[in-house]
Amino acid sequence: MNALPIPSAGARLSGRTALITGAARGQGASHAERLASEGARVLACDVLDDEGKATAARLQEAGLDVEYLHLDVTSPDDWARAVDRARTATGRLDVLVNNAGIIHVNPLLDERTEDWNTTLAVNTTGPLLGIQAAVPLMRSGGGGSVINVASIFGVVGAPGYVAYCASKGALVALTKTAALELAVDGIRVNAICPGGVSTPMNEHEKEGGVIPQTPLGRRAHVREISGAVAFLASDDSSFITGTEMIVDGGFLAH
Repeated sequence: MNALPIPSAGARLSGRTALITGAARGQGASHAERLASEGARVLACDVLDDEGKATAARLQEAGLDVEYLHLDVTSPDDWARAVDRARTATGRLDVLVNNAGIIHVNPLLDERTEDWNTTLAVNTTGPLLGIQAAVPLMRSGGGGSVINVASIFGVVGAPGYVAYCASKGALVALTKTAALELAVDGIRVNAICPGGVSTPMNEHEKEGGVIPQTPLGRRAHVREISGAVAFLASDDSSFITGTEMIVDGGFLAH
């Protein structure tokens, strides 16, 4: 599949600071590129330090304002350090993209407690800790946008993915509750639910995964998910909170 150009949308995020987790590669790196291309100062965070530094260096060479930070989303201390970096760098935090996540596959009856706990710790507890850490700085700046990257499998089930589906379903519920509690602070909270997304490992495959059930007949390019992230980060979505944005090529239309 050919790479898609980044649409020209001006500088919708000029003067804003964004923190993105899982930003070393894949969707997170694409989100960092898109938000920075729209004017944001981006803190790209991950546990994959070598890849994260390389991604930040590549985007800096392209003239984008991106800085890499080490962040384990299950660590409250790491979250505190990341938000403090936003505070010292720009004095504000306008956008939080909880993108970091893991996939774990095991049949329901074979699921092990340790694997279940690890999946929920990264996919659900991580975003909770991020919101808790980010809200005070967002609140002091007059509001902001939190974007939780969930999945279509947080809306429907998938055999073999019990822990993953549970974690993403819980993230959707967390999104709605946070939206209700934080609206008074001018903080919007939404979830994006992607379908199949191309990665370097699968983007040249013609079949498999969710493609046969996807009406558009392909996986999304990462930049198509980043477009949704940029929309929710910007004032173009100023009256949208507490919802799931489905970006799945029609998968859930069945």
